[in-house]
Amino acid sequence: MNANCDNKYINKLSKFSKTHILELILFVVSIIIAFTAPGFFTSGNLLNILRNASLKGVIAFGMTMVIITGEIDLSVSSTVALSGVITGTVAGKLAELGIMPLEYSVIIGMIIAIAAAALVGLLNAIIHTKFNIPTFIITLAMLNVVYGLAAIISKGFPVTTFPSWYSKIGAGQIGSIPIPAIILLVVFLIVWMVMDYTKFGRSVYAVGGNRESARLSGINVKHIKIVVLVMVQVTAAIAGIMVSSQVMSGAHPFGKGWEMDVISSVIIGGASLTGGIGKVKGTFIGIIFLGVLLNGMTLLNINEYVQYVVRGGLILMAVLINTVQSRKAV
Repeated sequence: MNANCDNKYINKLSKFSKTHILELILFVVSIIIAFTAPGFFTSGNLLNILRNASLKGVIAFGMTMVIITGEIDLSVSSTVALSGVITGTVAGKLAELGIMPLEYSVIIGMIIAIAAAALVGLLNAIIHTKFNIPTFIITLAMLNVVYGLAAIISKGFPVTTFPSWYSKIGAGQIGSIPIPAIILLVVFLIVWMVMDYTKFGRSVYAVGGNRESARLSGINVKHIKIVVLVMVQVTAAIAGIMVSSQVMSGAHPFGKGWEMDVISSVIIGGASLTGGIGKVKGTFIGIIFLGVLLNGMTLLNINEYVQYVVRGGLILMAVLINTVQSRKAV
C-alpha cells in the first residue's frame, strides 16, 4: 500500500514538474539572484521589474496570438516609436492651431496613433493574405518603413508636446501599483479570455494547428490572420504610448530591438513558432521570467554583452525543452 502511495506521489510530482517547469526554473533563478544581489527582493525593485516588464509584455500578449497562428510580426518595435511620435505631433499641432488645449488634444493624438498602428497591421495582413508572402519578410520590410516614417514625422528630433498629466500613464501609480502594470494585467485578462473562452480563440489555435483543416471546417483563415496582425500592432501602440509617457517624449529610436525580447517572452512561455501551440498564461510567466533575469543581471553588474549571450542561451533552452516535451507527448 505504501509503495503504491509513493508511486502515485512520485507520478504526480513528475507531472507537476513537467507542466510547471518554467515556474520552477523562475523560482530557482529568483532565489539564486536574491542571495547574490542585495536589494532584489525589496518591494521597490519588484515593482520596478513589473513596471519595466509591462512595456514589452503588453506587446507579447498580442504576439502570442500571431505566433499561435504560425505567423510573426517583426515590425512592432518601430510601431512603438511611431505611436509616441504621432501622439505628441498631433497633440502639439491641434494645440498650436487653437483647436483644443494640449490637455485634451493629446487624447486625440493617442487615438490617431492607435488607428495608425492598426492600419500598419492591416497592411501587413492584406499583403500576406493576398500575395501569400511570409509575414517574416513583410514585417521585416515594414520594420524599416515604419521606423523611417517615425523619423520623417519627428524630423529626427524628439517630440515633447505633452501635457503634465500624460506622464501618469507610464510613470504614475494607483496606490503602490504602477499604472503600466495595471495596463499589463488588463491586456492579459482580455487576451486570455479571448484565447481560452471564445470561438475566435479556438479558431486561432485551429488555424495555427492545421490551416487547411481549419478552412475545411468553415473557419475564415484570412479573417483570423487579419485580426491577430492588427491586434499585435494595437498592443505595440499602447506600449509606445506608455514609453513616451514615461519620458514625456516621442522619438524614432524608441523601441528599437524590442521585437526580440517580445518574441523571446512568447517562446519562453511555451509557444511554438510552427503554430498551434502556446498559452497566454505561459507568455505572462515568460514576461516575468525575462524581467527577473534582466533585472538580476543588472543588479549583479553583469557585462551587457554577456547578457546577450545569456538571453540567447535562454531562448535556445526554451525551444529545446518545448521540442523534447512535444516529442514525448507524441
